[in-house]
Amino acid sequence: MSKSIGLYLHIPFCKSKCPYCDFYSTRAGEYEYNDYVIALKEKLKYWSNHFNGTVKTVYIGGGTPSVLGAERLCDILSSVKENFTLESNAEITVEVNPDSGKKLDFALMKSTGFNRLSIGMQSAVPAELKKLGRIHTAEDAKHTAELAQATGITNISLDLMTGIPLQTKETLKQSVDFCAQCGVTHISSYILKIEENTKFAQIESKLNLPSDDEQAELYLYTVELLEQYGYMQYEISNFAKKGFESRHNSSYWECGEYIGIGPSAHSFFNGKRFFYDRSIENFKANKIINDGEGGTAEEFIMLSLRLKKGLDTEEYAKKYGTPLPQSFFKKTDLYVKNGFMEHNGTSFSFTPKGFLVSNTILADLI
Repeated sequence: MSKSIGLYLHIPFCKSKCPYCDFYSTRAGEYEYNDYVIALKEKLKYWSNHFNGTVKTVYIGGGTPSVLGAERLCDILSSVKENFTLESNAEITVEVNPDSGKKLDFALMKSTGFNRLSIGMQSAVPAELKKLGRIHTAEDAKHTAELAQATGITNISLDLMTGIPLQTKETLKQSVDFCAQCGVTHISSYILKIEENTKFAQIESKLNLPSDDEQAELYLYTVELLEQYGYMQYEISNFAKKGFESRHNSSYWECGEYIGIGPSAHSFFNGKRFFYDRSIENFKANKIINDGEGGTAEEFIMLSLRLKKGLDTEEYAKKYGTPLPQSFFKKTDLYVKNGFMEHNGTSFSFTPKGFLVSNTILADLI
C-alpha cells in the first residue's frame, strides 16, 4: 500500500517581527522572495525523488506566506502538483496576515487549488493588537475572510491569543464574538508564552501579564464561549465547526508522517525525525539535522493526549504489541477522580481543566 503524507512548506519572511514571536523569519525584498521560491521548488523536486506515495495535505506556513503575493504562492503550489501526486480531496492551507492578505487574488488562488486559509488575527481589540506589535486591524482580518469567502474559499481559520497584555474577560468576549461574526469554520486559540530571544522576554516585567490563575480563567472562558458558538474543542488550542478540524495539524498529533521543507521546518518521515537549520543558506545547501526516532510509544501517548478524543488504550496495544502498564491506569484513575481527565470506554482524555496542567500530568504518566 502506498504511503500518504503531509507537506509543510516554510516561508521565512515577515514585513515586521512581532515582539512575542520565536518562529524563524526575516525581512526581505522582491529579489529575496524570488530567489527563495526558486530554492523551494528545487527542494520539492529533491524530496519528490525520495517519495513515491500520495500527499493528503499541504500547509504553507511562516513567517508570513502572504507577503509573497498570490502569483508566487500559486507558483509554489503548481510546483507541488508537478512533483507530487496530490489526493483528489487534499486539504491545501496557506497562512495569511490580514495586512497582506487583503491584497491577495483569491480567485487565482482558488483556481490553482488552495482551499483553506489560516488568518493570523490574534485579537479584535485595537489596544491589544498594538501591544502585540500587529500591523493590521481586526477589520482587515474580516475583510480578508470576506474576500476569500466570495471566491468560494470558505474553510477559514482565525488565530486568537489569550493571556495577553491588557486582556480581560470582556475584551476576550469581544474578540470571540468578532470571530463568530466573520463566519469562519475554525479558530486556533493560543495562550501567550514568553519565548527566549524575543522582545517580550526582555521586557516581561513591564508587560502587566495576567497571573497564572487569571490565564487559566481566560482559557476556560475561551473554551466555553467558543463552544456556545459551535466551535468544538478537538485539541488543546484548536476549535472547529463539525467536519472542519485541520486535517494537516491533526495528522501531526496522530503520529502521521510529513515532510517539512524550508529553514526551521521539521519532518517525520520513514520513522525518523529531522529538520532544517534556522538559516536560508543552510536550507539551500540542504543541510539536514537528525532528530532521532519518531513514533515511539511515549510520543504516541503525549501526542494523542493533546487531542480531545484522547488516547485509545486498545489502539496503543495494537500499535506497540503490548498493553499500557497497570501503573498508567492507577495514575489516570486518580486524575479522572479529580476532574482532570475523562475515561470513556477504552479512551482517556483531558478535560479543559486538565489541558491547563497537561505538561505536568504527562510528565507523571510517561
